[in-house]
Amino acid sequence: MPTPHVESLKIDELDCWRIRHNGAELMMAQQGAHIFSYGRVGEQPLIWPNPEAVFKQGKGIRTGVPVCWPWFGVFDRNPLSVKSMRQSDQPAGAHGFARTALWELAATEFEGDALRIDLVLPVPAGGFPGWPHKVGLKLSLLLDDQLHIRLTSHNHDTDTVTFSQALHTYFAVSDVRNVQVEGVDGSTYIDTADGWTQKQQSGLLHFTAETDRIYLDTPAQLAIVDKDWQRRIQLTAEGSKSTVIWNPWTERAKAFDDMADDGWPGMLCIETANVLDDVVSLAPGESHTLGVSISAIAL
Repeated sequence: MPTPHVESLKIDELDCWRIRHNGAELMMAQQGAHIFSYGRVGEQPLIWPNPEAVFKQGKGIRTGVPVCWPWFGVFDRNPLSVKSMRQSDQPAGAHGFARTALWELAATEFEGDALRIDLVLPVPAGGFPGWPHKVGLKLSLLLDDQLHIRLTSHNHDTDTVTFSQALHTYFAVSDVRNVQVEGVDGSTYIDTADGWTQKQQSGLLHFTAETDRIYLDTPAQLAIVDKDWQRRIQLTAEGSKSTVIWNPWTERAKAFDDMADDGWPGMLCIETANVLDDVVSLAPGESHTLGVSISAIAL
């Protein structure tokens, strides 16, 4: 490794890295370029530490920051422009194939006092199975006093390519029933837990039941206010106008074999996304970067 800040290790079937810098520790798997742990020494973790997470080849990890690309969620719920990119009669798994593909560690470099880690997803000859488009994908992490995650797609193809995507982040909270989300007041959202009906947020977002919402035209800054842990998790998005907010609550959590039945109160997903009308279309030679910066601020 080019820097002593990066250590290789294996967890069950997956090759992983532990990255330490400036009082923070981050862990990620090569499969999916998947961050599954992040926090600062002496503080509560920022990423939900799911003790039931499964580290198996070909299976997405239920915690951290799954990279959803080149479609988000259930394939058939994506716009036609996204679905038309796929050329296969086989069932399409949720959230695309990037989250279970093997990425390559391309660079570890210092930018001043910050540490940057770059990973790339190699494009197979002829494109990805069922998705024959030449799009270069790079995930860049920057560790300073925050965690900055940037997913850049570059269209090397001769035709326009359209995709949906998300950084599907599982945040650690003291108890989801006692936290609130700032920044969505007045926003329109699609309530997928209530028949995909369109609604409008009034006031701060609190959690009293299963929540699965796609917020439209969201501002760049959102925050999770967690009074029990005396902190505000600040999120600053880039290249995104849509945000997915999700907690499975009691019954849905029981259906997952990689999550404890009582694990749901300790997590909250706020997913920086490009979905529905916010999908990305890249002409040949164009690039797009989806990013989020994450920090914890004491209340």
